[in-house]
Amino acid sequence: MRQSAAPILSARALCVDFKLEQGWVRAVDSVSFDVRRGEVLGIVGESGSGKSQILMAAMGLTAANGRCSGSVTFEGEEVLNAAPERLDRIRGSSMSMIFQDPMTSLNPYMRVVDQLTEVLVAHQGKSRAEAIDIAVEMLDRVRIPDARRRISLYPHEFSGGMRQRVMIAMALLCRPALLFADEPTTALDVTVQAQILDLLNGLVRELNAAVVIVTHDLGVIARLCDRVIVLYGGRIMEEAPIEQLFGAPHHPYSQGLLAATPRLDDDTAHDLRTIPGTPRALAGQASGCPFAPRCERRMERCMAETPLLRGEHGRTAACHLVAG
Repeated sequence: MRQSAAPILSARALCVDFKLEQGWVRAVDSVSFDVRRGEVLGIVGESGSGKSQILMAAMGLTAANGRCSGSVTFEGEEVLNAAPERLDRIRGSSMSMIFQDPMTSLNPYMRVVDQLTEVLVAHQGKSRAEAIDIAVEMLDRVRIPDARRRISLYPHEFSGGMRQRVMIAMALLCRPALLFADEPTTALDVTVQAQILDLLNGLVRELNAAVVIVTHDLGVIARLCDRVIVLYGGRIMEEAPIEQLFGAPHHPYSQGLLAATPRLDDDTAHDLRTIPGTPRALAGQASGCPFAPRCERRMERCMAETPLLRGEHGRTAACHLVAG
C-alpha cells in the first residue's frame, strides 16, 4: 500500500437528512473521516445504517428530498453541494462509483460498447475508435472472455458476475484517483464474489487509487480493506485498522457484529450470537448512544448522553465504556 501524505477525500461533520411525511429525519449524523491515495477504507454496518448515503452525498447523488450539510473535500476542493457542472467534470474521470446492482446501473437498452465508450469520449475527448480499443483492453483486464466480440452485447446477455466486471471496467476506465464501491458483491455467489474482490483489489493497487467500500459483510472488509469504520444509526461507533478491529474490537456493536460472523480460523466457535433488538429506524436527532437500546452493557448514562468519538493513533470509539 502506497499512501500519500495528504488525504484525497476528507469528510467533516457530514450530515444527510431526508424529508418524509413525519418530517425531517437524519440518515447520516456528523460523520468525519479521511482517505488517502493507495488506501482502502471500509464502512460496515447493518442495512439502514447510512453507509450508502455517505457515498451518495460525496458524489452529489443524494435524492431530491434530501439535504446535506458539513463538508466533503476532494483533492482539497469542496464538493458537497457543489454545482452540477463541477460534479459532472469529476464524476467518472477523477471520482467513480461501482453500484450495488449492475442491472439497475447499466442501461438495458444500450450495448455495453456504447456505455463504456461514452465516458471516454465525454471526459477524455477520445475518438470512438480509440475509446473502443481502450474499453476492450479494460474488459480484458477484468477477465471478460472474448472481450472484442462481447463488448457489442447488451447487459442482459452477460451473467451477474460478468455484469459486475463490466461495472468495474466502466468505473476504472479513466483511471480515477478515488473509487467508491457500494455493496459490489451482494448479488454474487461466494466463488464469484472472491474472484471479483481479488480482481478489484489488484486493479486499485495497480492504479494506487483511494477506495471507499460500503458493505454489511465483514468478510468483504477483511479481504479488501486497510481500515474500517463501523457505522450504526448514522453515526461512527468505531474506527480502526483492520487487524485491530478484528483482533480486539472496542465498541459493543463491533463486538456484536464479529460475534455474529462465522470464522474459519476458530475451531471452538460453534454458536453464532445475534444482537438483540432491531436496528434503529430513521428519526430526528436524539440524545444518547444510538446503539444503547440494543446494548447488553448499557448504563443509564448511555441513554441520556451521546458518547464522543475518542482515541488516538487511528483507533477511536464512541462509547462511554471505552472513554471511561
